[in-house]
Amino acid sequence: MPKFFVTTPIYYVNDAPHIGHAYTTILADVLARFHRIAGDEVFFLTGLDEHGQKVKQAAQKRGLKPQAHCDDLAPRFLNLWQKLDIRFDDFIRTTEERHKKIVQLVLQKVHDAGDIYVDEYEGWYSVAEERFISQSEYTSGQFRDVKKLKEKNYFFKMGKYQQQLIDYLESHPDFIEPEHRKNEMLGFLRQPLSDLCISRPKARMDWGIEIPFDRDYVTYVWFDALVNYISVPGYGSDDAKFKKWWPAQVHLIGKDILTTHSIYWTTILFSLGLSLPKTIFAHGWWLIGQTKMSKSLGNVVNPLDLIDQYGADAVRYYLMREMVLGSDANFTLDSFNKCFNSDLANDFGNLLNRVSGLIAKNHGGRIPGAGLLTAVEEDIKKQANALPGKVKDLVNAFEVQEAVVAVIEFVRVLNKYMEAQAPWKLARTDMKAAERVLYTAAEGLRIASIMLAPVMPQKIATVLDILGAVGSKPVWGQLKAGTALKTHPPLFPRIELDDLKKSSV
Repeated sequence: MPKFFVTTPIYYVNDAPHIGHAYTTILADVLARFHRIAGDEVFFLTGLDEHGQKVKQAAQKRGLKPQAHCDDLAPRFLNLWQKLDIRFDDFIRTTEERHKKIVQLVLQKVHDAGDIYVDEYEGWYSVAEERFISQSEYTSGQFRDVKKLKEKNYFFKMGKYQQQLIDYLESHPDFIEPEHRKNEMLGFLRQPLSDLCISRPKARMDWGIEIPFDRDYVTYVWFDALVNYISVPGYGSDDAKFKKWWPAQVHLIGKDILTTHSIYWTTILFSLGLSLPKTIFAHGWWLIGQTKMSKSLGNVVNPLDLIDQYGADAVRYYLMREMVLGSDANFTLDSFNKCFNSDLANDFGNLLNRVSGLIAKNHGGRIPGAGLLTAVEEDIKKQANALPGKVKDLVNAFEVQEAVVAVIEFVRVLNKYMEAQAPWKLARTDMKAAERVLYTAAEGLRIASIMLAPVMPQKIATVLDILGAVGSKPVWGQLKAGTALKTHPPLFPRIELDDLKKSSV
């Protein structure tokens, strides 16, 4: 059975989760669900990054110990994932023993391989980024809270693997996607690659995993965090499990952490002698008024506001429908309103209401027989049977937005078919023809619904239950004539923009 191992970044617990966290995690969940529909065995990993200076500072501001701070915030992420119907297979917190001991194992192995050395270093240190920065980075003015530091630290020989990484990027075109991000990293690698400082003296920052060969130091938070991708699937603890799942098929990340994943992480894996993940996909940011969502800017939209009012599936659908993977997307209440009303209320919801309403009114509330299909129905049947393959190809190419659009476009085909055939009129003169049209529309709706299930799992489960088609496959002809439809309220009642604005205040 094909395997699909997908990861999200593990999120800093320096504040409550926001729509940026929600987007990446929903995207991973959607990919996982699509692959399950395709028959793949799936492992979906997410979690929290609980070490480092940012976390310690956030805890100090709240008057808490770092671990107490993490223990308080972790449930907020888990509760949001539950509200969003995200079905992960494992959730790692980097303060767990199972992770810490593997980080120390990795540090020891990289040290034993001769890839870690100690040196005294003086340079500019960005507290916000939790790393030393170059003189050119310092003069760029792009880094906040910078100070001069001189201290002894441990360094990873990252530069040793520069050419190996360049060769790998050039020979594996799908390793970093989208392509312009790969080119960005190749451009970065045209300059000499510095070694990576991977320690922090406890005297300055003690909230981290202790380095096994020097107890006066903890490891750099990024060295710690990245190891989660192998610590959870069994590296150093369960060889059979690790062999089954590694390498990951895709690391989903935001574009702002591309360097740490495509350079730090890959060179660590080179040092360990491990395979690299198949793809690192860097998606864009959600913007408000062309500005990145940021807690410090005060423009972060709390996804819970929309979830509680309009349901998790509406939020999931909007986020998947509106962002082209690899590009930024602009969040507005107006665009949420238009997306919901156009796609879900007018197209999908209207089709369900029409089909179920006419079957209830004219056919005793039971799915009518298919009858003898005309050329028009045969064309719809052909499009319906082609839809799963089309969606699968788009998802595999990380064109999730296009996959969603493809399903909605097919729903629109069904609505146009209903308008043209007018089964409410046919019922007066040709009941068999009316039955054929309604069966065709209902069967097309069933297949479209299955293909939207990864995006809107709760609503689609309701649709399939209404149609008596729970557990059916996206292949034409599985809708059973004579099946009693269940009554239902409108699944997607239209949203008025003024009401939406009031609910988000």
